[in-house]
Order: sequence, then C-alpha cells, then structure tokens
Amino acid sequence: MILIKKIFFAVAAFIVIFISNAFAGNPDRSGQAGAYELLINPFAKTSGWGGLNFANCQGIESSRLNVAGLSATENTEVLFVKDVWLQLKGADMGVNDLGFSQKLGKNGGVLGINILSMSFGGIPITTTAVPDVVNGQAILGTYKPQFFNLSLCYAKKFSQSISGGLGVTIISEQIPNAKAQGAALDAGIQYSPVAQPQIHFGISLRNVGTPMSFSGDGLSFQGLSQNGKYTQSLLERPAPFELPSQLNIGGAYDFNFQKLDENKYLHRLTLAGAFISNSYSSDQYGIGAEYAYKSMFMLHLGYRYQAGMLSNTQLHTNVYTGVSAGFSVELPLKKDGPKMAIDYSYRTTNPFYGTHSIGVRLTL
Repeated sequence: MILIKKIFFAVAAFIVIFISNAFAGNPDRSGQAGAYELLINPFAKTSGWGGLNFANCQGIESSRLNVAGLSATENTEVLFVKDVWLQLKGADMGVNDLGFSQKLGKNGGVLGINILSMSFGGIPITTTAVPDVVNGQAILGTYKPQFFNLSLCYAKKFSQSISGGLGVTIISEQIPNAKAQGAALDAGIQYSPVAQPQIHFGISLRNVGTPMSFSGDGLSFQGLSQNGKYTQSLLERPAPFELPSQLNIGGAYDFNFQKLDENKYLHRLTLAGAFISNSYSSDQYGIGAEYAYKSMFMLHLGYRYQAGMLSNTQLHTNVYTGVSAGFSVELPLKKDGPKMAIDYSYRTTNPFYGTHSIGVRLTL
C-alpha cells in the first residue's frame, strides 16, 4: 500500500512539473503528430457536456478523460458505445467502444479494460496506372483501414478525498500492406474535500509515449538499380511521428436541491470548467453543465473553445465547432439492484453534419 501511494505521488509530482511548460499551446505544430484517435471521446454521457468533466467523471468512461474516476466503480460496470462519427452521406465512418470495469475487493482498487475501434467504410484502391473510379465503383476493389486501441487501467481511492489512476493504451493502425504500432501512458488525480463533497478538482496527463512509424510492403516500390540496368524493390524510409500528448485541468461544483436521504437529492445541477493543453494544437477552454432529476434523468450541455474557432478568416484546425448536448436515462432493473442506462449525445461540426453517440451502460 505504501509503495502504491509513493508511485501515485511521484506521478502527481511529474504532472505538476509538466504544467510549468504546458500553458502555451502549439498551433504551429498542428498536424505533426499522429494517432489522433487517442483524442476521441467516444462516450455518449461525457461527450454530451463536451468531455469537460475531468474533475468528476466516474466509471469506465473515465478511461479516456481522467483515469482516476475509474475508482468510483462500485462493483461491476459494462459499457458499449456506437458513434456515427463526422456524419456525411456515404462516408460510413464510425467508432465502436466496449468498456468493462471491476472493483477488486474492498481495498483493492478498480481494474478497467477499454477497447476502441474505428471504421471508415470501403476506400477505393487506385494506382498511378489506374487512378479512376468508374460510376462510383472501384476498378481494383476497396480496402478498409483498421484503427484499434486497447487500454488497461487501474485506479484507487487513497482516502475519502483523493483518487488516483494509471493507464496504458496499445495503439494499432493498419491497412492491408502497412501498419504502425505504439503505446501511450495516462495518469490522473481527482480531489474532493470531505467537508465539502460538492467541490471537485481533477488533473490528467494523457497520451505520453514513444514515437510511432509505419512499416510494411506498402512503403516499397519498383525502381531502377544504381547502374540503371534492371529494376529492383526499393523501400521508402518512413518518418516517425509523435503522439498527441494532452494535459487536462478541471473543476466542478454540485448544486443540490431538496434532499431525499443521506446521499440523494431530488435535483442536482453540476457546473464544470476545464483547460486543455495540447502539445500539437491550440489550447482549449470549456464549460459544461449537467442537470439530474433523482439521479435517473440527466441533461448535458457543453461548449469547448480554442483560438480562431469563431473567425471567418483564419484557417480552422478543428472540425468541431464547440457545442455539444445530450441526455441520459438511468433506471434500476430492480430495487437496490443492477442499473441500466441509455446515453445519447450530439456534437456540432463544420464541415460534415456532426457526431452522434449512443451508449448502453450496465451497473451490476
């Protein structure tokens, strides 16, 4: 136990040191990183208020925001989410996510597993010799890229006030003849005073890892030998790319009305604010809100802003326009027993027609 605490305090110290260099975004480096699917928040509940609840996110959805929130899992949680990502007719882009978290005994913390995959539909195969698509049909057939993230997380409550978590994500991106693989680390802390549990603070550091690069037969081509007398297979040397590291700092406050019992209220309004520092793009700021009725019916609203987002003259580097909204319905399957929830969110974009997310959660 003492060793685990020391590890998390070391992580906290590292995050604090990182903050000193993190308050200046890097818009000039936009597009120079890769594996941007690591920044996608597929979850319908948290994305409804902009993914800004780093301070008070709970359960398996915390795995892609602030892994410390995983410690709030009371027993077992199972989650499936389907995103219609950047909706456009014929695009067929989607995100599927499957999550599972399990409490490990009374004082053993919580273990979480999260699997995210992206689909892009069939993309026509073209070459310099056959560059055309005839009547919408690919002459040489199609191929399907495969993006896959597997995350393993662990979080624990060290006291009634402090929770911490660590996570590792295995990254895989591939097409039939080329692939790239890597790994990223996440760390997070949440704090809520015992005397004022309605106050929440959170900080998380995400996607810290080694550079990735592609390899495979897709990088080879037929060229002339040095003496020019015969052809041979030549391999292009791929440039490595960094991961999109991100620092998140957030706070939230619960306004509770009409107390029902010791821990339940008829109405709750939670306001949240967050700062997101991106290593390879502009910093972002956001505010979000959640209204809950008996902790069963919830409405979400959020707005995330970055420099230049509202300008008509500057080049936009973010497809999202900042506005998000959604709702959740969470009902017990039996009294004081398992619960089932349905979540939905919508995020506005330009171009495309937004992103729809719908999820089903089971709390056992």
